Amino acid sequence: MKDTATATRAAALDLLSAVLDHGRPLDDVFDAATRKLEPRDRAFARLLAATTLRRMGRLEKVIKTFLDRPLPRRAVGAKHILRLGAAQMLFLDTPPHAAVATSVDVARVRRLAPYAGLINAVLRKVADHGAARLAGFDDPLADLPRWLGQSWITAYGAETAARLAEACGREAPLDLTPRDGDGAALAELVGGLALPGGSVRLPTATAVRELAGFTEGQWWVQDAAAALPVLLAGVPLKGARVVDFCAAPGGKTLQLAAAGARVWAVDRSATRLARLRENLERTGLGDAVSVVEGDALTFTLTDDQQADVVLVDAPCTATGTFRRHPDAPWLKRPGDAAALAVIQDSLLDAAVRLVRPGGVIVYCVCSLQPEEAAPRIEALLARSPEISRKPITAGEGGVSDEMITAEGDVRLFPFHLDAVGGLDGFFIARLVRGDAPR
Repeated sequence: MKDTATATRAAALDLLSAVLDHGRPLDDVFDAATRKLEPRDRAFARLLAATTLRRMGRLEKVIKTFLDRPLPRRAVGAKHILRLGAAQMLFLDTPPHAAVATSVDVARVRRLAPYAGLINAVLRKVADHGAARLAGFDDPLADLPRWLGQSWITAYGAETAARLAEACGREAPLDLTPRDGDGAALAELVGGLALPGGSVRLPTATAVRELAGFTEGQWWVQDAAAALPVLLAGVPLKGARVVDFCAAPGGKTLQLAAAGARVWAVDRSATRLARLRENLERTGLGDAVSVVEGDALTFTLTDDQQADVVLVDAPCTATGTFRRHPDAPWLKRPGDAAALAVIQDSLLDAAVRLVRPGGVIVYCVCSLQPEEAAPRIEALLARSPEISRKPITAGEGGVSDEMITAEGDVRLFPFHLDAVGGLDGFFIARLVRGDAPR
């Protein structure tokens, strides 16, 4: 590789190609793509790839205005280099000469030399006129796949869809959950902001392992929205028997254990469960948790008793987490939500089998897709007459009126708490089992 700057851009090219050409999540390929870089350069390669993914639509529009004809399919690598070069100038304040020169160098070292002249010419035009062209685009949904933006318009209306797109285009801050539940004390310890639900917020890109209390296990990383399902269980958790479906990487399991519950943490992924075990060891909460590697649909409590609470953090399209995962919009497909709804329904049915009369089921998904939310609850109520909603009210867990639906569920949008950095998108419903026969 010619030099460090070129190597860093080439790594960003590999990341972009892995996501867009091979459908692989950014987190899965990051270490391999950047292993030869120094930490600072690794961070820039990720930032560049992530920024390009966040601004894909606008970058495409700008670049298109400077092309005489569309690039052929075989030139997909050149198209990625153009995107990366434009992203540096338009969104990362990279000096134009550096962005152009390194883009041409990457083309040459990645066997795209026949396109080096075109890349040079187009990016020079972006340097001179790209900002003006960018300012002329006013489509708020430009950086989303068309089908996804339309699904939000259909579900929430054009104005809310635009707000969602804007919020999802921003990087998420870092949120911590305190082991002892004292958000104010943790905020003072780490120099963060205490949020209404007890989470503590710090700036994006904070060095996690360097924060006070990390080694001592006084907190763990968890988006404030992801901390709410446990806070909204609505029953005393000390001494409660709780089953946590799809538990890894374990934020909710840790919350439950810290609250004094006896927890069965069930997940199929050995890799993700390894992270859960690491956090249990670091926080000293492992004695309260039985980690179960297996299928939640066939899980039973070993002593044939039933659970007081079952938490169903169901697999979903995760469209509420785009702030953290800018690759995700480009990995999703229009039919994903419908396919996942089948799994979500099955998990809810499994929860009904496990929960005792009078016990609670908390269902949540980090999705903005409506078909993964209230319709799953309505379908469950229709086939399980012993189950009813236990509506959530304003003030519980720090949620406000605007976060609560007419049915008493919680619908979190990324623009909620926007003044302090927003939230992941979530849907949360609380259910209770009556005494009706199953």
